[in-house]
Amino acid sequence: MATFRGILTGAAVAFALLSGASPISAQMPSASLPGVDPALLEDIVIGSRVLADFGVLDGFGHVSARHPTNPNHFLMARSLAPALVTADDIMEFDLDGNAVDARGRSVFLERFIHSEIYKARPDVMSVVHTHSAGVIPFSVTKVPLKAMFHNPSFLAVGVPVWDIRKDFGETSMLVSDAALGKSLAETLGDKPVVLMRGHGDVTVGPSVKMAVFRAYYTDVNAKLQAQAMALGGEVNYLTPGEGVKADKTNFIVIDRIWGVWKMRVLPTLSK
Repeated sequence: MATFRGILTGAAVAFALLSGASPISAQMPSASLPGVDPALLEDIVIGSRVLADFGVLDGFGHVSARHPTNPNHFLMARSLAPALVTADDIMEFDLDGNAVDARGRSVFLERFIHSEIYKARPDVMSVVHTHSAGVIPFSVTKVPLKAMFHNPSFLAVGVPVWDIRKDFGETSMLVSDAALGKSLAETLGDKPVVLMRGHGDVTVGPSVKMAVFRAYYTDVNAKLQAQAMALGGEVNYLTPGEGVKADKTNFIVIDRIWGVWKMRVLPTLSK
């Protein structure tokens, strides 16, 4: 675990210098997180890095998990590019978005996406926010995102679009307070994915692995749907019934794909 926690330390320091943070704060280890299995921290790290590797996340976006023993808290990295996240960067927050022990570390402005969804959805154990290039066209047009094949079958239940301007006027487009986060959570409703107009998307799941899986395949589906529509003619999407049945398989095979993703971004951990 010491090797795992030390991965990319030099890169993290370089990034901190470029972003104006001090190298001391960049290397500051996280406080102990009581009741948290290191494997959960590892999942957050792997999820962050693999989505960055696939281009679903870039220098922005974040992966979080509900605290396993305190459902009124959640875990998320300090403000840091996803590709640089290590276990030592993960912090604990309450459901108002307050860091339990910040110790001078910067936090994400859009942590309220996570806090408000965890408030509204007791079933959600992980939240992912991306700026997926694939979904942006579907967030700014009237074309609904629909399930193209079995892996993104979770989309067949419908994908709502949240427009920040509808209730809040012209903003920075960032979910930077609780009111904005609550509005987004209300639009998400009981669905696994919500698009954010001119911004990106949010996926949720019963585990970090599933939320990351959904973030990746939402992006894949969006790109394939755009290609299919460009061919002309009617697209034959999955029905809601097919979506429900196919999505059950995703829960069976998630560890298979997660193993491949883990090897892709953290080969030392697969030995």
